[in-house]
Amino acid sequence: MTPLPPAGELATLLAHGVGSRHDLPVSPFYAFAGASAALLVSFLGLGLLWSRSRLTGEAAGRPLPAAVQRCADARATTLALRAVGLAAYLTLLAHLLLGPDDPARNPAPAAVYALFWAGLVPLSLLCGPLWRRLNPLRTLHLLGRALLRRPEPDRAPPARPGLWPAALGLAAFAWLELASPVPASRSALLAFLGAYTVLQLAAARWGEAWFARGDAFEVYAGLLARLSPFGRRADGRLVVRNPLDGLDATERAPGLAATLCVLLGSTAYDGFSGTAGWTGTLQTSPLGRTPTATLGLLAVIGVTGAVYALCTAATRVRGAGAAFAHSLVPVALGYLVAHYFTLFTTEAPHAVALAVGAGPGPVPEPPLEPGALAALQVCAVVTGHVLGVVAAHDRAVRLQPPERAVGGQIPLLVLMITYTLGGLGLLVA
Repeated sequence: MTPLPPAGELATLLAHGVGSRHDLPVSPFYAFAGASAALLVSFLGLGLLWSRSRLTGEAAGRPLPAAVQRCADARATTLALRAVGLAAYLTLLAHLLLGPDDPARNPAPAAVYALFWAGLVPLSLLCGPLWRRLNPLRTLHLLGRALLRRPEPDRAPPARPGLWPAALGLAAFAWLELASPVPASRSALLAFLGAYTVLQLAAARWGEAWFARGDAFEVYAGLLARLSPFGRRADGRLVVRNPLDGLDATERAPGLAATLCVLLGSTAYDGFSGTAGWTGTLQTSPLGRTPTATLGLLAVIGVTGAVYALCTAATRVRGAGAAFAHSLVPVALGYLVAHYFTLFTTEAPHAVALAVGAGPGPVPEPPLEPGALAALQVCAVVTGHVLGVVAAHDRAVRLQPPERAVGGQIPLLVLMITYTLGGLGLLVA
């Protein structure tokens, strides 16, 4: 066990993922060479052995037993999950309103950044789109409708905005976490949570269907859940499936690529913000720390999106930006695992202990030694990119003639190598 860091250090740790990770015992040469070789071998192997599309999206999967389906779809299960989500939301609000403004003694900051944000990754991978049923904003929306005796509207939310509201919401949360001056303060978290809740409930005048497209955190969890082995077929049947089939079923909605580029770019900035050079820039910038950090965050997200746009445009596939956006989901997952594993495994249990009244105490040590943690991080990043290559290849052979499918993917391979080397560079720098 390690002693609890001072409040200022804890706030920084909560705001920047896994904290100190730039001294991990990994040779940059071997990390870069191994990652590049893995991507090249995957690309060549797919070109030789995977000549036609094999993923069937929402049609794939082996049905789970009927008893499991009945239990999952039971009204009692739905009500219980809604109650759990709402109770957790109200508990968080109570700690933000009444608790001390000290992240070492108030569980709210760690609950937001570690238990919720980082915790949605294992929850979605292991349980599929479970957050949709836990989401307290959906529950508040339904309760409000019931109290006001207003029936759910029949019209669906407009299709044109697509996932752009979710992309903007994720960018706002990334700013709070990575660029705001007081990311772990009660007032900052309460202001964000209050404003976000009001905006979401106001936008939900189109009905509950809004949250699947407009709620940033439900969209985030839903995209990660595409890689879960559990999901639903198009006919509503619960199934066990190849996670790549779930990924292939991702809807090509406007703003999907933007949402994923915000995830990738903000996670990349999280790593970049801990480098000595950028830390010095923040301390000496004439603009001040917050404006400089904001510009840096926007710049990294912008570069991430620009690289994606250029590489997909080079494939000369019509609508390539939307067609291949799903291949970024495993890439984003790899970055999230690499950056937030330690935060989740140390701060999430500590937040739970504080919430149940255990009082301030030592933060648990990371479950992995530095060498094992470095191996996990590198493997997560490389595996995410390899899965991205597989997903993009299957989509390419479906959209392009066989003679053009492999050559047309070279820009996507360049994209994956660029993202891989950039991500690894931030881990081992």
